[in-house]
Amino acid sequence: MHARIQIVKQLKYYRIPFSGLTTGKHNFEFEVGDKFFDCFEHSLVKQGKLQADVELQKRENMLIVNFHVYGTVRLTCDVCLTAFDAPQDFEERILVKFTEDEWGQDTEEVLTLSKTDYELDIADLLYEYINVRVPYYKKCSEQGTNASCDPEMLAKLGSSADLESDTDEEDTDPRWDILKKIKNN
Repeated sequence: MHARIQIVKQLKYYRIPFSGLTTGKHNFEFEVGDKFFDCFEHSLVKQGKLQADVELQKRENMLIVNFHVYGTVRLTCDVCLTAFDAPQDFEERILVKFTEDEWGQDTEEVLTLSKTDYELDIADLLYEYINVRVPYYKKCSEQGTNASCDPEMLAKLGSSADLESDTDEEDTDPRWDILKKIKNN
């Protein structure tokens, strides 16, 4: 329970109170770091240092929110298992509509809030935007800045692959050898 209270306190920082704002554009800055990612148990990113510049444009019946997120996230290379910093720099936009209904249908581009809501929680949006950009296959020489795979680890991986191929050739089943001969004819 104590950990849950700590998470809620940490994520309060990512709320924008819009009810008292005048119509027009308003700018906000948020730091997204390790404590932010700790709040999300299943986050692909566990460490990072990002800046989120948020421009909120308030209109009479809606909000237009533009995000510019930049910095680095710490990833682990799938080839050599070395941790590396991957640069991030992207922009996103979401429209916020107000509705009388308690239940709204959110989409990727449109978020619905009740007319009684007075603040916008962007923590889940930031979490989603950052984690979606984590590549499926992470390689330090491709996504890192001035990074290359650890040669010592690659050598170890290469020698273990050689050992596996040697044992495969020695321990072949004679029945497969006969089938291989048929295939080659």
